Amino acid sequence: MYAVNLERSFFAAQTDTPFRPTTFAALLAKQATEHGDAKALRELLPDGAVGREWTYVELRRDAEKLGRALTSRHERGARIAIFAHNLPEWILIELATGLAGITLVTVNPAFNVRELTYVLEQSGAEAVYFVPSVRGNPLTPVVDAACAELPQVAHRILLTDHDALFDGHDRGELRETAPEDVVQIQYTSGTTGFPKGALLHQKGLIQNGADIFHRWNGQPGESVVLAVPLFHTAGCAIIVCGALSSGVTILLAPGFDPQMIVRVIERERPALAGGVPTMLFGMIAAAEETGCDVTSVKALMGGGAMVAPELARKARAVFDAPIQIVYGQTECSPGITYGWADDSEADLTGTIGQPLPHMDVAILNPHDNSVCAIGEQGEICCRGYNVMAGYNDNPEATAETIDEEGWLHTGDLGTMDERGYLKITGRVKEMIIRGGENLFPAEIENAMLEHPAIAEVAVVGVPDKKWGELVACFMRAADGEKPAPEELKAFVRERLSPQKTPAYWIWVDDWPLTGSGKVQKFALRDAFERGKHDALTA
Repeated sequence: MYAVNLERSFFAAQTDTPFRPTTFAALLAKQATEHGDAKALRELLPDGAVGREWTYVELRRDAEKLGRALTSRHERGARIAIFAHNLPEWILIELATGLAGITLVTVNPAFNVRELTYVLEQSGAEAVYFVPSVRGNPLTPVVDAACAELPQVAHRILLTDHDALFDGHDRGELRETAPEDVVQIQYTSGTTGFPKGALLHQKGLIQNGADIFHRWNGQPGESVVLAVPLFHTAGCAIIVCGALSSGVTILLAPGFDPQMIVRVIERERPALAGGVPTMLFGMIAAAEETGCDVTSVKALMGGGAMVAPELARKARAVFDAPIQIVYGQTECSPGITYGWADDSEADLTGTIGQPLPHMDVAILNPHDNSVCAIGEQGEICCRGYNVMAGYNDNPEATAETIDEEGWLHTGDLGTMDERGYLKITGRVKEMIIRGGENLFPAEIENAMLEHPAIAEVAVVGVPDKKWGELVACFMRAADGEKPAPEELKAFVRERLSPQKTPAYWIWVDDWPLTGSGKVQKFALRDAFERGKHDALTA
């Protein structure tokens, strides 16, 4: 850990790792030279067997081939969307866009037509690169329906059709890019509840991944299991950029199957693995059920929620490894703080670690932006190379998030101790974190208000041991009719993806209100926890 003795809640940027703003092109060239024939990427099939493999030289070769194909059909600065689960072509296109001078728009493959249409339209994407289906869920009809409303989308290309994907590679030319160039748009939360597109640049993604892997102690020749979604910064930023920066081999799982993952760990002996707490619990249970030896893992990464002491204890017992918690958000490329492997169990479970290098982190008073005293609650703020370029086509939201002094306001409340360790104490925003994924109450509320039987609605997150939080939907009936949970679930599933579906449905006759007439959501949450409401489930 960093040995500091702070007098106020301001942690100045540390410089214990090299600061090298770079590009995907330079990174691939460097690693192909230094690690050459070492494995960079290995595909895991659904049964855990190893499929295709790439050395660092081969990964650079295929990324450049795809980059030339992209330049043959997309102008510099074009936006293209990827709508797929974890597969090697996802990583190839992530790298290729950096070589082609275009921007990748990442999309959750669980999105429905409405959600995909919003992302494509707001980002200005001119192409969708997708797979026909994910785990039996057809994506082609979703893409076709979304694109039918958007004449701007000129290309629909299957990632599995290599003739179409690589078409033009013999005609296109790679483009020079700069570390500051935006290469990804990732959609994240906003105070209004509508997703906003964070503009992420090469230097932020690559440096942040490298610094996280440095603290995770990833070494050349070791392997990391990548089972978190690539559409999320945990996958495509932290693990892809971190592993490639460190000479670490990526074992790419198509999705999260804990039984398959522990069998792979026993066979392949990776040094690193991780996920949100629900994934870690699943891996621990699978290892206990199968008897697989998972002790090759020297450190687990946890994110999305605090590490419960019981989870840390079980990880020590089964993996013989600590869980290092990472905290951040998409707008920060994404890491802000990270625990150390040799931290005490109290710090690993009761804090979110110390700040990562090359960025200032502070607890600021939400009212006047002053630095808080040690231990005083305020807003967690970050300033440095890793901060996004802004929100796509939304200068007002950008100005609300990044202030004139360069501080990015996370919306999370927290405290800092004299050692620079942070704790999260609440949220300025009302965002719900379910299994590590950010959900936006206003989006769910807007969808539910379309139901004719609902007059008013308030969505809050309620605690859950497995998922961290679950969605609870409080409703006031329009005319006395109260549809059954099964009908409400079917209604919302027509409009939103599964993870946004409320777990609990609660009818109320009136609301706890503030003096200005706003619903007191904290009061609803507190009453739910005390069992004051009849919560229905579907």
